[in-house]
Amino acid sequence: MRPVIRCLLLCLLIATIHPAIAQKAPARTVLYNKVLGMLLGSAIGDAMGAPTEMWTRDAIALDYGLVNRLDTMVREPSPEGTWVYNLPAGGTTDDTRWKMLASRYLLTQSRTLDPKAFAQTILNEYQNSIQKLKKTEGLDPEPYEQRSREMAWLQEWVRVARPYLKNDLTGYANALSRFYGGENVCAGMLYAPSVGGFYPGNPTDAYAQTYAISIFDQGYARDIAGLTAALVSAAMASNATPESILNVLRDVDPERFFESRLVGRSSYRVYRQARAIVADANRIQSTRGLVLTMPMPRRGPVDTLMLARMQRAYTLLEAQNEDLPFHAAEIHLVNLTALLFSNFDFEKAMTFVINYGRDNDTTGAVTGAILGAYWGADKLPKDMVAKVLAVNKERLGTDLEDVANKLTDRIMAR
Repeated sequence: MRPVIRCLLLCLLIATIHPAIAQKAPARTVLYNKVLGMLLGSAIGDAMGAPTEMWTRDAIALDYGLVNRLDTMVREPSPEGTWVYNLPAGGTTDDTRWKMLASRYLLTQSRTLDPKAFAQTILNEYQNSIQKLKKTEGLDPEPYEQRSREMAWLQEWVRVARPYLKNDLTGYANALSRFYGGENVCAGMLYAPSVGGFYPGNPTDAYAQTYAISIFDQGYARDIAGLTAALVSAAMASNATPESILNVLRDVDPERFFESRLVGRSSYRVYRQARAIVADANRIQSTRGLVLTMPMPRRGPVDTLMLARMQRAYTLLEAQNEDLPFHAAEIHLVNLTALLFSNFDFEKAMTFVINYGRDNDTTGAVTGAILGAYWGADKLPKDMVAKVLAVNKERLGTDLEDVANKLTDRIMAR
């Protein structure tokens, strides 16, 4: 009997005797690829934006040209940014740290997430950072500076988490009102992609559970956090399409924001703005007579029509800029515009969000998580994947593959 025929008969016999054996391994492989894709896509977006976080697009063009790959970074560390000076290409910021913190929390949860347990996870992380600072020895200033950054990362969050845990309604409301100045910042969007990946193919559950633990969001920022998780969840489905993912923005509304009197659903207006911007940019069919201010990429093929359309989209986006770059509505708008502009192409979308500037590591992390979940880890750019995995593991103590393995096991065991 030929080896190929023997192998086929053996597989058929295994499936007949115990179908679960034949199905469990492939199912886990597919799920793991999607979970890792979500984490890697987010980390790649974070790493691409990290060198130029909060820069203007003109400043990015001057120093880096058109960014379409990972670059080394020359920047001072900060609580919300990198914690290490001048990380190599692939280094990440608090956007990836939040995915890791959320993942540790999710590994303790079952089907329904406990908001108080999430608040306690944040408080525990903060207390651990205080203990590390207290145990620092010697007279060299650098270790103290690093421990101080680690502590300061969560201090705004702890001010809200503590009264929430104590059921102090007035204290919680007051702390939330002054959280990062009382702005509609993208708090929940930082960890929403991990929650979306925890509910693969179930965007309604992903939205509801993210909404429940978005205790740091105000107003429609909480709706946007839920939608971010729902987009990732929809992208995790094996039969996902760009249309099925984007339909989440219309079809998933368990909190009934569409019924809000006089206002309606602000997050959906943002989606309509994104569609209008991309439609306007795509009307450009030729670069003849246009003045291109977008720089040519230093690596990779040059598409001047794409650059002209990006330039037009950027001009229209800038007219919608919020006072703060990390406003939830702005991150949501740039994310959706990038998805539509790129037609869900990972590298094209990353190029779009990073070169726009502003809070580009966060936008890159959100957009990257959705597209990473959609394509899976094995379809992401291999050179970027290798760098992000290596730098995060060797320099930052973050093993993305290990976290993806644990999340996959937890999802399958639920």
